[in-house]
Amino acid sequence: MKANNKIKHIEAALQILASLGLPRAQQNERSALCLLALLNLTPDKKWSMAEAPLIGITPIMDWAREHYAKEYAPNTRETIRRQSIHQFIAAGLALYNPDKPDRPVNSPKAVYQIEPAALALLRTFGTPAWHDNLPAYLSERESLAARYANEREQNRVPVRIAPGQQITLSPGEHSELIRSIIEEFAPRFAPGSVLVYAGDTGDKWGYFDAALLAALGVTVDSHGKMPDVVLHYAAKNWLLLVESVTSHGPVDGKRHAELASLFAGSTAGLVYVTAFPNRATMARYLGEIAWETEVWVADAPSHLIHFDGECFLGPYQPR
Repeated sequence: MKANNKIKHIEAALQILASLGLPRAQQNERSALCLLALLNLTPDKKWSMAEAPLIGITPIMDWAREHYAKEYAPNTRETIRRQSIHQFIAAGLALYNPDKPDRPVNSPKAVYQIEPAALALLRTFGTPAWHDNLPAYLSERESLAARYANEREQNRVPVRIAPGQQITLSPGEHSELIRSIIEEFAPRFAPGSVLVYAGDTGDKWGYFDAALLAALGVTVDSHGKMPDVVLHYAAKNWLLLVESVTSHGPVDGKRHAELASLFAGSTAGLVYVTAFPNRATMARYLGEIAWETEVWVADAPSHLIHFDGECFLGPYQPR
């Protein structure tokens, strides 16, 4: 009987996804199980008993294995996130980090939850009320999805890249540091510089002026591991390659060699910079930082630390 219920619940979930107008690419067993997990609808429960737990991607996979005997390989995690859950969010069916909307996009603590109006609707599935409630829900869903999209946008990090010009990055400490690099570091140490590239944890190519980089002799494909920020300091014809370090990855010897290779064709001089939010974070990586590079710390924005040997040897002139 339990096996029968598993099949019935999956078939019902597929019917619901079709009724809600989800694209064909999401009308499959994987998405059906994601929906059931978001509702914690185990085979022994009726639709009226649907719940709204906060649940992450790995727990969804664990839940599917435990309750529906569906085994997902660890490398399918991104498929589930990008090909099922992302579409649920876009359709207003699920919410992303409703407990903490400013949680970094790449946080392992990311969670999802069924949207309240959708939960109320799905609890009526299989009853006469479903047929009355579905049209009403669908007529409101677009405005609901737009409202949640606006709320997500409000949590993004705004970055001023030029007078009157702004981009936004995914929320999180990493993006906050990237904003400091562009708004605090650049005006002080590369005044008048132009932003060429800014990475984003939610979208690798957060901002990219590929034409400007190509004009400087560098062409990068989607597999190129770009630094977090690239600035062109036209006054000195330098390209500043800046790594934003909040949890990993200063410009160490290996990264220096990678960047030198990636930007080998540059007609501009290359300057390698590691940016830290504070000196406590810097201290954790001090032994890894490569020579012939610069270090900038956001909580002391008017100073640079030079790992450049004799280039800057000499007496300090007091002001």
